[in-house]
Amino acid sequence: METSDMIMGILRADFPTVVRAGKFRARPTPPAAAPPAVQTFHDLPVLKLSDLESAAPDGALDADLGFGGVVARESRQRLLNPDGTFNVAREGLGPIERLAPYHALLAMRWPAFLGWCAGFYVVVNLLFAVAYVLCGPGALVDGAGTVQAGFWRAFFFSVETFATIGYGAIAPAGLPANLLMTLESLVGVLAVALVTGLVFARFSRPTARIRFSRRAVVAPYRGGRAFMFRLANERRSELLQVEARVLYSHRVVDLAGRANRRFEELPLERQRVAFFPLSWTVVHPIDERSPLRDRTPEAMAAEDAEFLVLLSGVDETSAAVVHARTSYKPHEVLTDARFASVYLPPRDDGALRIDVARLDEVEPASGRR
Repeated sequence: METSDMIMGILRADFPTVVRAGKFRARPTPPAAAPPAVQTFHDLPVLKLSDLESAAPDGALDADLGFGGVVARESRQRLLNPDGTFNVAREGLGPIERLAPYHALLAMRWPAFLGWCAGFYVVVNLLFAVAYVLCGPGALVDGAGTVQAGFWRAFFFSVETFATIGYGAIAPAGLPANLLMTLESLVGVLAVALVTGLVFARFSRPTARIRFSRRAVVAPYRGGRAFMFRLANERRSELLQVEARVLYSHRVVDLAGRANRRFEELPLERQRVAFFPLSWTVVHPIDERSPLRDRTPEAMAAEDAEFLVLLSGVDETSAAVVHARTSYKPHEVLTDARFASVYLPPRDDGALRIDVARLDEVEPASGRR
């Protein structure tokens, strides 16, 4: 009996029930607390733009597009060169990182690439020719064992070895000359493989050859005015789904008196075209919503304005996306002018023709209706 009383005491102390007369009776459950009210976006306080301008750090309001806040604010040079390269110099890099030979050989034009290959070929053979001469007058002999001395004999022997031609008229003699020949044959094999890979990479790498007009114009447009520039494809391969973006970059002063650079995208009359076989005049109507509505050329020059143009499209041959870039400064924008027509009379077979050489030609706005 004492044991059962002890067990009942433990049960009363440790379980959330009340034990009475050997029976379990459930303790009344307290009422559950009401769940906290869910706060929706409509209940949050409204943050005004003026609050952001006074509290945000430099460059937080206007995206710098990757140029960096300090560069965007302080640079007085154009951000984007007319050829599409960025006006940036990277310092503190090593010689290899600074030169970036692989990227440079891929990006340069074909005449420059072939010139570099020819120069490399000649310089390497000249160096090996000098090395053969330094090996001594008996380093090169013919089939009869006659010594073949002279710089030019050494040079053309180097050419035969480098290109693994091996006519057999001249051969190295002695250990130094044979070691040098072994090294040159290895360099020649590696050089051929390297140049072959570069040529293949250049052919398989799709690039765009878009020609932009050197100047933009502000011309009459549908009873108002519009900012315009035009472009054409210089390659025979067609571009599809071509899309253009124009960003107006200019310096502004915020409420705290700090100078910042603002990037505003200009709405275009037509932002993309499905096909691009002819030229395309990109038009931004200057209406009441345009950032250019009250700006004169002098005002744009004072605020260091720049029009950044980004173009992308699909190359029909490779089905890869290609890009092109350029920019216009205020002194490259002509007012009260329009582009001259680039269209020529159709050919006898009915094919349309354009003269890409006339892409930059302009005429007074009052000269044609």
